[in-house]
Amino acid sequence: MTCTFSIKTFDELTSVDLYHILKARSQVFVVEQNCAYQDMDELDFDCLHLIAHQNEALVAYCRIIPPEFNKLRSNLSSSDATTKVSDASMSSIGRVLVLAAHRGDGLARDMMNHAIAHCRKKYGKKRPIIISAQAYLISFYESLGFVPEGEHYLEDNIEHVKMVLHVVKKFKVKKESTGASSTTSKVLSFLLLIMAALFVLGLLYLMT
Repeated sequence: MTCTFSIKTFDELTSVDLYHILKARSQVFVVEQNCAYQDMDELDFDCLHLIAHQNEALVAYCRIIPPEFNKLRSNLSSSDATTKVSDASMSSIGRVLVLAAHRGDGLARDMMNHAIAHCRKKYGKKRPIIISAQAYLISFYESLGFVPEGEHYLEDNIEHVKMVLHVVKKFKVKKESTGASSTTSKVLSFLLLIMAALFVLGLLYLMT
């Protein structure tokens, strides 16, 4: 599936954009999930809205909540010893949806990868990302690197769990010390020189 992705602030959304976003969110989260809840909240004004279009029609969507407006907090420490996740504000990705007719083609993964990349670029590569995931999607989010934490909880009568995407630490391979490497090279060179000398002596002996 070929899609175009665009990301906009609330003020950059046109009235048509907003209509199709709210229609899709109502279709997926209210009608499909049979869940009567208040979808439109004050957070929309401060979020970034990531939209996937196919032939100008909205097919997938999510919103990114900036760290300063995100109230969802991790209750575990980061793998990075210098930073505690519980003390750090994190961006969050939510309202992730793909319309029913376009599911099964990896579009949800593409949408999340775009959202994660944008969070890394805008809010820092070393800052974790937190989500409130519906429990049945845990394995999907785990495949993207998110780690579940804490107990499951009900949100609008649907089971959820907090999940955090930590920064993967890179480990440097220790290089062999220069002294040891130099000594090894000298020994090998000396052995090769002896072998070459013996080879030449052998040739001279055969020629006499």
